[in-house]
Amino acid sequence: MTFSNPHFGDPVWLWLAVLGPLALWAMQRYSARARTRQLARIAAPAILARLTASHSPARRLIKEILLLLAIAGIGISLARPQWGEESVSGTLLGRDTVFVFDCSRSMLAADVSPTRIDRAKLAVLDYVQNLGRGRVGLVAFAGQAFLQCPLTYDYNAFRDALLSLDDRSIPVPGTDVGRALDEGFRAMDKTAREKVVVLLTDGEDLEKSGIKTAEKMAREGLVVFTVGVGTSAGAEIQIVNEQGRPELLRDRKGDVVHSRLDETTLREIARVSHGAYFPLGPMGEGLAQVRLAGETLHSSASGGNGRKYGVDRFHVAVAAVLLILVTESLVGTRRRIPV
Repeated sequence: MTFSNPHFGDPVWLWLAVLGPLALWAMQRYSARARTRQLARIAAPAILARLTASHSPARRLIKEILLLLAIAGIGISLARPQWGEESVSGTLLGRDTVFVFDCSRSMLAADVSPTRIDRAKLAVLDYVQNLGRGRVGLVAFAGQAFLQCPLTYDYNAFRDALLSLDDRSIPVPGTDVGRALDEGFRAMDKTAREKVVVLLTDGEDLEKSGIKTAEKMAREGLVVFTVGVGTSAGAEIQIVNEQGRPELLRDRKGDVVHSRLDETTLREIARVSHGAYFPLGPMGEGLAQVRLAGETLHSSASGGNGRKYGVDRFHVAVAAVLLILVTESLVGTRRRIPV
């Protein structure tokens, strides 16, 4: 244990360590005066002296001082006294990551097994459960974007939100990547130095706003890692009709819609936002590459050094408070009188 750099982690509570004992001292003095007045009403001074001969003012004073010290100790404990330092490696700190997830109908294509949307969900779930260290959030988008899970350390809540996604999660059809990135940025902690968004989509940006939005958000510190879901060969999109039967999706002309992975758009979004593009792959290995690239980004941003944190020592003050309270309870206010 070292005693370097002593300070308080939450010094606002020090007001309790100062004002608390003063308030208790004032109450003790008021109580003592009230007790004296009440005793004076029931007996003459000579009789009171005999009745209270066993009372020890010194012992009562000791008990009162111990209570004052206990209140001060509680305030100091809440202020989180810290001394000494510990270094934490940057790779262990984790970071806030918002997953922006494409829920449009094109994600129903089966060029990756079982479908694009299911493969992407499994990959994100595996990433969070096995590699997640910081807070995670989830934004679903199609023609509109909505925050499905705010930033949280509760991975079970994130898992429930992720598994509930399907092509009906966003009622507005289409694919608006720009709106999705904007919603992902709003979900981030604005005070964080690193703002990382992982965009999982097949790249079919029907509104053609993804690149411009990514470039704009990059000036605000947002880094976008794009993950392409699907293959360049593509596949037809199979949906379930109103009768509950599977059928191929057709356009307004009646032709079968064939969806392909648009890697060009995703690479450009990653480039303008200083991120990187990775194909998801048949087993979700693209997200593992995102993790490695994210750690490289974190190391370069922090200069490769870990962060130093003060070591909490509040337990010392808590132990002192408990000892004081036990001692106060054992001190009586009576003294022995010789027969």
